[in-house]
Amino acid sequence: MKKNEEIKKSLAEILELPKDIILDLPKIIMVGNLQIYIENHKGILEYTNNRIRINTKNGVLRIIGKDLMLKNIITEEIVIIGEINQVEFID
Repeated sequence: MKKNEEIKKSLAEILELPKDIILDLPKIIMVGNLQIYIENHKGILEYTNNRIRINTKNGVLRIIGKDLMLKNIITEEIVIIGEINQVEFID
């Protein structure tokens, strides 16, 4: 971790600020295996009905499932619906 990021992380802990905002990290919320909400992404790399790859500061977020669909996409947020079987970060 870079020195600047270490300082931001320590500051977030001391001031009890959300780390996702301070460190520019993605925030991921899942509703069962039917919906995933991703905030603070860096763009879509791949989009098919069984695999979606999204770029984030931490690496690529890969979502695997069936009948995957982008329900909503705006500058900082993506909502994906379908049968989600696997979610993982890859390099």
